[in-house]
Amino acid sequence: MTATTRHHASVPTLLASALAVVLALAGTGAKPGAKPSPPVPVVTGAVKVQPAPLLLNAVGAVEPIESVAVRPQVGGVITRVAFAEGDDVRAGQPLFLIDPRPLQTALAAAQAQLARDEAQAANADAQAARYAKLAAKDYVTREQADAARTQADVFRAAVQADRAAVEQAELNLAYATVSSPVAGRTGSVLVKKGNVVTANGGPLVVVNQLHPIRVEFAVPGVELPQVRRYAAGGALAVHARTSRDGKGEPLAGRLVFVDNAVDAATGTVTLKAEFPNADGALWPGQFVDVDLVLAVEQAALTVPAAAVVTGRDGLFVFVVGDDKKVEKRAVEVDRTVDGLSVVRGDLRDGEAVVIDGQMRLAPGATVEVNTPKAAPKAASGGAR
Repeated sequence: MTATTRHHASVPTLLASALAVVLALAGTGAKPGAKPSPPVPVVTGAVKVQPAPLLLNAVGAVEPIESVAVRPQVGGVITRVAFAEGDDVRAGQPLFLIDPRPLQTALAAAQAQLARDEAQAANADAQAARYAKLAAKDYVTREQADAARTQADVFRAAVQADRAAVEQAELNLAYATVSSPVAGRTGSVLVKKGNVVTANGGPLVVVNQLHPIRVEFAVPGVELPQVRRYAAGGALAVHARTSRDGKGEPLAGRLVFVDNAVDAATGTVTLKAEFPNADGALWPGQFVDVDLVLAVEQAALTVPAAAVVTGRDGLFVFVVGDDKKVEKRAVEVDRTVDGLSVVRGDLRDGEAVVIDGQMRLAPGATVEVNTPKAAPKAASGGAR
């Protein structure tokens, strides 16, 4: 009897113990024999407080400040081309020589005509003076004296016309040497040696000024008020990128022109920036990416652009804590600058945010931080 009683008393005890184990396992979410989840491998970047520019982006076209189609001002045969295509030339440098012999002959004829008329004018003046004296003594009539004076005036007018003709002939002879009106680089020679040209005919060559040079671009008309506001404090900086991949050091220039009207067809306003272009990186007709720097925010809160994730509730980042667990924090992106997003949110300088591997994360997950392949570069330009 006693043995039977001990046997029935041990069954409830075993059931209670088993239930406690099940409840304990259920409370921890673990299953008997289950292994803990491994850390998720991720790459991280840093939250930084640093200067970040406020930019307007556009595509610009390079244009020379001076572009001259050099044309002949007298006609004749081209006897010499004094430069090679693509040469850099200075203002006043001879480029072409037109056969000067017909022009020299015309000058000599004009000079001879001037000498003849000067001699006749001198004789007419002397004759008029004599007739004036005789008329005073009533030896000749007043009409004869007036006629002599008129003849002298005619010859003086002829002398003035002859002098103008000589100056024109001298100028035409000077035009036989065709010089560059501006400093710049020559293009293709459009008229070769031996060809006959006419005054004000087709261009002989085009000379473009390359140093300095300008870039024309357009921004939306709605941005004009802030462009004018920031420009009131001084010339705005402009950066131009020539490489197709957008990499490389941008060229530095300054804003020099804002158009006086917004284009009604496009809703944009035209701006121009000037660049020293000392190394000739900018070329007329070239298209470049332009960044107009309106201002620089000195203490901007930035994260790598790859860290920002779009969720159902908006934008957020995963912040990695000291315990290697991630925390989800909401952010607002103001602008993106060269791979860095300027944000607002509950972030602190130096915190680590996940930039690769977010798709496998959930709040509270444990991560294993790997070394990034390439760190984002500092904010210096980019898209607004």
